[in-house]
This record gives sequence, C-alpha cells and structure tokens, in this order.
Amino acid sequence: MERFDYVIVGAGTAGCVLAGRLSEDPDVRVLVLEAGSAERTHAMTVPHAWPENFGSAADWGELTTPQAGAGPVAYTRGRALGGSGAINAMAHVRGHRTIYDGWAAGGAPGWGFDDLLPYFQRIERTHGRDPLLRGTSGPIQVGPPTAPHPLARAFMRALTDAAYPVTDDLSGANQEGACWADLAIADGERVSSADAYLRPVLDRPNLVVATDSLVVGLRLHHGRCEGVDYLRDGQPAEVSVQREVILAAGAIGSPRLLMLSGIGPADRLRAVGIDVSAELAGVGANLQDHPVVYTSHASPAPLPVSDYNNGEVYAALRSELATDCPDLHLFPILLPIAPAGSEPPATGFVLTAAVVAPDSRGSVMLGSADPRAPALIDPALLRDERDLDRMQAATAIVLELAASPAMAQFRQAQVWPAPNVGSPADLRTWIRNNVGTYYHPAGTCRLGDGPDAVVDVQLQVRGVTGLRVADASVMPVIPNAHPNATVLAIGERAADLIRS
Repeated sequence: MERFDYVIVGAGTAGCVLAGRLSEDPDVRVLVLEAGSAERTHAMTVPHAWPENFGSAADWGELTTPQAGAGPVAYTRGRALGGSGAINAMAHVRGHRTIYDGWAAGGAPGWGFDDLLPYFQRIERTHGRDPLLRGTSGPIQVGPPTAPHPLARAFMRALTDAAYPVTDDLSGANQEGACWADLAIADGERVSSADAYLRPVLDRPNLVVATDSLVVGLRLHHGRCEGVDYLRDGQPAEVSVQREVILAAGAIGSPRLLMLSGIGPADRLRAVGIDVSAELAGVGANLQDHPVVYTSHASPAPLPVSDYNNGEVYAALRSELATDCPDLHLFPILLPIAPAGSEPPATGFVLTAAVVAPDSRGSVMLGSADPRAPALIDPALLRDERDLDRMQAATAIVLELAASPAMAQFRQAQVWPAPNVGSPADLRTWIRNNVGTYYHPAGTCRLGDGPDAVVDVQLQVRGVTGLRVADASVMPVIPNAHPNATVLAIGERAADLIRS
C-alpha cells in the first residue's frame, strides 16, 4: 500500500490551498484525492458562462429534501479541481467581522476576526484597497468591475436614489451597503483556488493529485485514522498516511464521509447499518445556507453580455430583524431566468433577494450505507419564520427597485412573481413555493466546544487522532456573505496549524 505524509480528501477551495502550502516542504509527500476531473472547461474559465456549470459533469447534481413549499431543490456544488470555487459566480467577499468574533466568543477562541485577518490578507491581491485590512500580494487577484454592465449601473442608481447606504468595499471598514463587489477574475478569466494554488505547483515531485477518485471510507485503527479507501475510475484502491488525513470535501462531503466511516450520531449510524467508531452527535447537524428568491423581469430587448459574472453589484442591507450585521443581500442576475419550474421571459433579467444571516438550521444525513448513494441534504430553507419575514422584506425591496425610474429603460414587465401576487400574504406564499438557495452550505462539522462540536480549535476531529477537517463545514455560524473567501482563509489557517 502506498504511503503519504498527508492525504487531502477533496481538491476544492480549501483542499487546493492545503495542497499548495503543505507541499512547499520538499520533505513531505502529499496526496490529493478528488472525485471530479482535472478538466478546466469553457464554463469554468469564462466569467459570464458560470451558469453553464449547473448540471454539468462538474456538478454533483444533487437534490435537497423538500423545502418550504418548493419541494426538492437542486443543490449545485463543485466536483472538479477547485470544487465549488471552480463553478461559482466568483464573488470574493468576507463576512462581517462580528460573525467571526461570534465564533470566538461562542467557543472557538483564536478564530475571531483579528485572528483570521492575516489569512484573509494572505490569500488575496487587491489594488486601491485599504492595505491595513486587505491583501496586496496574495495568489488570488480580486477586484471590482472596471466597466460595469449598464443594467448593473441602473440597479446601483436605483439603490442610491432610494437612499440605501453605499460602501466602497464590503470586505473593508464599512461592510454595509451597495457596492461594486470584488470578483476573483484576472485577465478576463476566473481565478479559482485550483488556478492560484494547485495548478502552478503540479510539477512538484512530492505532490500527487489523483482525480476521478471518490473516497468511500476512512481507515480507522484503535482511534487513529491511518488512511483512506477510495474508488479510482471505479476500481477499489487504498492508501495509508504517516501523519494526517485532512477532510476538505465541503459541508456535504466531509460529514458524509465521517458518517460512512462510523464517526457521527450513533443512533443514525446504526439505523443504516453502520458500526459506530466514534460517537459525535454534531456530525451532519447545524447545516446552514442562504435562501434566495428570483424575481424575474422582461426587458424590451436582449441585454448586452456581461464582461464579468452576470451580477457585478451587491447590496448588503438590514431587515428589521438584523442584529449586529446586515442580514439581506440584493443583487441582479443579468440573464432571462426564472424560479425553478417557471417559464423565463425571452429577454430580461432577475433581481435576487437573499437572506444571509438565517436562523434556520438543517442537516446532512445518510439514507444508506452505500458510499455512492447521495446524502439526505436538508438546508431547512425558511424553516424559521424569521427567515420568511426577512425574505418577504427583501423581496418587497427588489420589486420596488425594479419598478423605479432608474430601471425603466430595461424593464418592460414583471414576470415572476406574477403581477396578481399583490397582498403580503400572497407574496409570502409565493416565496415559500419558489425559494431556492445561494448554494452556500456550511456548518456541519462545527468548530468549537460543547457536545455538538465536531472539531476542536486545531480543526482536529474529536475522539480520533490523525484526522482534521478544513472546509466550510467547520464554520459555527455561516458568514453573511459569499463563503468562498472565508473557506480560503480556513485553508490557509489549517495549513499553518498542521505545519506547526
């Protein structure tokens, strides 16, 4: 059996960071196992083409359990080098600093904003930002659009005309308001963590990246993780580890693999016929995501093609339920699309309402001991009534903005919700029936202390040696922003913890 110092499960956002950093030491051997392929397609490269990734070979193609009134919801996540960061919309935005300070105060000392700031700075290369808060020499070049789409300009104008706050940097000192958001785009192409951290070092003799390799179990012996079992092109294989196995398979993949290996809530494991190796009640619990609603509008003519990500501008705003930070995101999608199951207009655009500080909590569970069977994914969209209140407020705002004078030249008619959805009660029903997701799962291997914590502050799995988790699953509370920047910082922090 081949032996490595480190085995990284998943070449997603954090996994690529870990592979690049750990293999900097020529005296250690690093193996990365990725279920997807190494292909970098047109849709994964050209910024405006990212929607083409949905349903492609780079998408796990899963569904949730039934959500609110919408039924099962498509749950896109990346299956490729770079993971979801290779197929997402490239937004590079930190959560509000109070989110991370809440992690530290809630049982994860050393994970507050000031602790994470050096890692946020390490990952990014910005120009014209505050160098006390932003990075200037990292591997991932990020920046706002320099020639925004005319409809994005109109949306920004509608926000300012309505007196909503404006900021010049959602990752800077003022993290509230409408902003031209930083995008991970350089020279007209996406910059994923695979592009920045992994592909440039694939020639290192101590780094092996095995794609089309689905990890199906952890090899445990007397409480220690000694390797992994996987399928390479469908054929069984195994590898042993000298130092550590690091799970970076994401908020769905990491808890799923722990449970398949007997690490998790004992009653649920036994219910599907899995022997318990380590009882950890919190594995798969605490799933959080950002619910979204698409309001769809017809335009009098086809819109120009976006030079960026079909969005370009984001507004981080507060509902009446907000506490320490904005809890809503509003943004355009510069394409004629509609809520799932509805007919989109021939030409048009979407104004999106999202709840980014949700109170709802869901779960990831196993429906079967078969490692190739999909997990039972329940992000609990709008399950807490407060999230429905927030979404109703956000949807009302975007509908008002769509009808504003600033948007008049682009908006011919409101398509969804249908114009006869007029009363607040009707709007709430429509929202429940059409809710979707921002595809931001987090929290299922919670970092911290207490009976539901899965990993300690060193990211080590409780009760098992030689095993860590480093991805979005360790977040105790989801950031009120796109999580990719935070996952990159977790990967950098994890590399330092492991090397020390």
